[in-house]
Amino acid sequence: MPAEQAHGGEPTVRDAISAPDAQGSPRRATRRFPRITRDTARPEGGGRARPGGAPAPARQWPMLVVLGAVALGLLLTALDVFRFGTLLIGAALLAGAVMRWILPSVGMLAVRSRFTDIATYGVLGLAIALLAMMAQPDPWLQIPFLKDTLHFTLNQ
Repeated sequence: MPAEQAHGGEPTVRDAISAPDAQGSPRRATRRFPRITRDTARPEGGGRARPGGAPAPARQWPMLVVLGAVALGLLLTALDVFRFGTLLIGAALLAGAVMRWILPSVGMLAVRSRFTDIATYGVLGLAIALLAMMAQPDPWLQIPFLKDTLHFTLNQ
């Protein structure tokens, strides 16, 4: 985008999508900064969770809490404590959904709109927690119709 000097020495940026009029000048001139992207909105709640002067980990504490709990869950799963590790992973995602719902700004935990983030974190966290409780041997949760469905599909 070519920049030109306008009144008072401020650069005027010609908008790339505005066609020139009959005299050759653009129909629309803006005072936007030419190197800043303006067409992608930040997710709602995507601001910093702490002020800009705070260190980076303090600004992103919601994301670090979720990632730390998931990492601990993966470590427990790798150390052969499968059920508790996967339950911790599911609980971490559910905690992320709750934080996304309650907190006004959650930093990088905000990916899409608030509704989409809450639905995604909630559904995945609930599914992982339910599957962990249904894992063999000695499941904590038994859903009878799932066993019947499995037998019906395998015997047909």
